[in-house]
Amino acid sequence: MRVFAVSDVHVDYAANKRWVADLSASDYRDDVLILAGDISHSTRLLAWCLDTLAPRFAKVLYVPGNHDLWVIRDEGDQTSMDKFQQVREIAENCGASMRAFHCDGLSIVPLLGWYDYSFGEPTSELLDSWVDFRACRWPDRFSINDVARHFLQFNERVLDVKNETVISFSHFLPRIDLMPNYIPGNKRLLYPVLGSTGLEAQIRRLRPGIHVYGHSHVNRNVTVDGVSYINNAYGYPQEVSITAKRLVCIDER
Repeated sequence: MRVFAVSDVHVDYAANKRWVADLSASDYRDDVLILAGDISHSTRLLAWCLDTLAPRFAKVLYVPGNHDLWVIRDEGDQTSMDKFQQVREIAENCGASMRAFHCDGLSIVPLLGWYDYSFGEPTSELLDSWVDFRACRWPDRFSINDVARHFLQFNERVLDVKNETVISFSHFLPRIDLMPNYIPGNKRLLYPVLGSTGLEAQIRRLRPGIHVYGHSHVNRNVTVDGVSYINNAYGYPQEVSITAKRLVCIDER
C-alpha cells in the first residue's frame, strides 16, 4: 500500500479537471490518496471529483479548504458552517472520508482548521482583497478566531492515536516558517490567512512523522523538529514554477 498526497486541485479550471479525469483507473487500486482541500466551491464539481477519484484508490481521505466553504455563489442564505456539513455529506456519499483511517500499524489523521491571524495581523489591503471575506458567511457574532477554534475542536477526538506510524494532514498551514525565504515581500501580505499555530499545537500532541498541508500553492518538503511537512499543491494552471502537477508518494509499506 502506498500513500499519495495532493491538494488544491481546483477543478473549476478545465485543465485541472482534465488531469483528475485522466488519472489511472488501475494503478492506485491498493493505495490511499490524501486530498488536502480546495477542490471547488461548487458542490457539483466537488462531488464529481470525489466520485471520480474514490473508485481509483483503496481509500480517499479529504479535508475541505477555504474555497470548498465559499457560499457566495450558492442559492439561499446558508452559512459556511452549513456548507461544511453539506461538504461532509457529499464526501461520505461519494465514498471518500473525512475520518481518521487506521490500517496495519498506520494511522492517517485529518485535521480541520482555519486561519486566526496567529501568523500576523491582516493589513487593510488584505482585508479588502482576500476573497474569503466576501465568499464565506459565518454565523452571527462569529469572529475569525471563533471559526478557527470551532474547527480545531473537531480535532480533539482524534489526537490520541496508538499506531506506530502516524500521518496527519490539513488544508491550512500549521506554522508560518513552512513558507520558504524566497517568497517576495508583496506575497507575504497573505501570511495572516495561511493558517494557525493552534494546528501546530495539535500536531505536536499527535506526534506524526509526516504532516501534509495545502493552501499556499508552494510545493515543499521540509523537516522541522522531527516532522516532515509536505505540500504538494496542484495549484492553478499557470502555477508551473512552484507546483509539480503530479501525485506524490509520501509513504509505502
